[in-house]
Amino acid sequence: MADSSNPPQIHTLGELRASDHIERDVRDEIRHNLLAALRNGDDPWPGVVGFDDTVIPQLERALIAGHDVVMLGERGQGKTRLLRTLVGLLDEWTPVIDGSDLDEHPFSPILPESIRRSDELGDALPVAWRHRTERYREKLATPDTSVADLVGDIDPMKVAAGRSLGDPETIHFGLIPRSHRGIIAINELPDLAERIQVSMLNVMEERDVQVRGYSLRLPLDVLVTASANPEDYTNRGRIITPLKDRFGAEIRTHYPLDLDDEIDVVEQEADLVASVPTHLIETLARFTRYAREHPSIDQRSGVSARFSIAAAETVAAAALHRAAVTGEDLPVARSVDLQSVIEVLRGKIEFESGEEGRELEILDYLLRKSVADVVRAHLGGLDMRPLVAALEAGHPVLTGDRVPAVEVIGAIGDDSEVLAVLDEIAARLDADDDAERASALELALEGLFLARRIGKDEDEQGRTAYSVVADDELERDGA
Repeated sequence: MADSSNPPQIHTLGELRASDHIERDVRDEIRHNLLAALRNGDDPWPGVVGFDDTVIPQLERALIAGHDVVMLGERGQGKTRLLRTLVGLLDEWTPVIDGSDLDEHPFSPILPESIRRSDELGDALPVAWRHRTERYREKLATPDTSVADLVGDIDPMKVAAGRSLGDPETIHFGLIPRSHRGIIAINELPDLAERIQVSMLNVMEERDVQVRGYSLRLPLDVLVTASANPEDYTNRGRIITPLKDRFGAEIRTHYPLDLDDEIDVVEQEADLVASVPTHLIETLARFTRYAREHPSIDQRSGVSARFSIAAAETVAAAALHRAAVTGEDLPVARSVDLQSVIEVLRGKIEFESGEEGRELEILDYLLRKSVADVVRAHLGGLDMRPLVAALEAGHPVLTGDRVPAVEVIGAIGDDSEVLAVLDEIAARLDADDDAERASALELALEGLFLARRIGKDEDEQGRTAYSVVADDELERDGA
C-alpha cells in the first residue's frame, strides 16, 4: 500500500459527483483493500515479524468480518505496531467536507452545520482531501482520561458565542467521534476507569454520542481497536463485560516463536550506532528467549522484545565508545561488550520476589549459556587446538573496552596454523576486516573458556586476558 500520488484535483461536491467517486464506509474500505492485497500477493503487514501463521490470519478474518478488535498480549509483543499498520489498508486519499469537525464525506453529512451547508451550497460545497495517515488516531488510556477526552463535552466558548445549551453545535467532540471515517486505537484499555469505559458503549454499538444529557444521533463510521496486557486485564484493571462484548474479535499476540524471527525483530527495530555482527545479535536474541523461560524471572510481566532491541543498541554504543577512546575508524561490537547489557538493562526485567540479590548472577548465567549456544551453532566441529597451543606458548589475548581490534588480532602471533584457524572462524562468522575478525576471535575464545579449555582473568581496568592456566584454576573459573 505504498503512497504514490498527490491528492485528486477535485474541490467541490459537483466535481466529486462527476468523477464517479464511490463512497465506502471504513470497514468496507479496509475489507476491499485487504482482499485486493491478498489477491495480488502483496504484504498488507510491512514490518510485522513472527505473526504470519498465528496472529495475522486471525486479524485478517476479523477485518474482513468488519469487527472492532482488541489485541491481548504481554508488553513488547508488537500490539501497537500491528495496529498502526492498519493505516495501510485505508484508501490513500479520501474526500471530506472542507472545514468539517468530523471529516464527513461530502455525500453523507451528519452534523447539523454540515447538513445546512450542503443544502445551501449544493454542488458548490467545498471538498478537501485527507491522507490515510490523518485518519488514524491513537490514545494511551490512563487513569486520568476523561469522558470529554474520548467522547466530548460542552464547549463553553460556543455557548459564550450565543448558542443555547440545548444546541447540539455546542458540543466539543472527543477523540472517538473525531475519528469518524477512520481508525482509533486505545492502548492499555484496562487502565481506563470503568465509568469511562461505560461512556464508550453507545459510541461502539448504537453509534450515538451522549454528552451531559444530550443525545445526538450520529451514524459514526469508525473502527475501534484496542490493546491490553493480560496481566492488567486480569489483575490491575479490567475491561468491563459490556464493552468486551462489543469488540467483535479478541486476538492474542505472543513473542516470536522462532529464533530467526527474534533476530529479525532486533535487526529491524534497533537503531545501531555501530556495527553489531550477526553472531552477537543472535546471542542477544537467545539471551532474551532464555530470560522468558527462566523460573526466577517474573513471566507474568514478560521479557519485552524491547529488551533485546535495547541490548543490541547498548552493545553498539559500547563499540562506538571504544572506537572514540582508541581512535579506531570502524567501530564493531565484540563479545567483551555483552557484559554492558547486564549492567545497563537489568532493571528492564522483573524477578520473582525470592530472588533479591541474585539478579546479576542469574543474568550472567543466561548470557554465558547464550554465548555457548552460538559457539556450538557456528563453530561446532572446528579444531581450535592450534589456538589453544598459541596461548600455551605464551600468547595471551588481551581485550576490553579500551583495547582496539588490531591489538586483539595481533596478540595471537603469526603462526600459520593459528592464522588458518582464525581464517576459518572468520569465514564461518562472515568476518571480513580486522574489526570483524577480532569480534569473531573473541567469540571463539569465550567459547573455549566456557568449555574450560582456557582461562579468563579480568582486572580492575575492565580488561580481560584469555590464556592457558593451571587445571585447578580452570576448574574454578568454569564453575
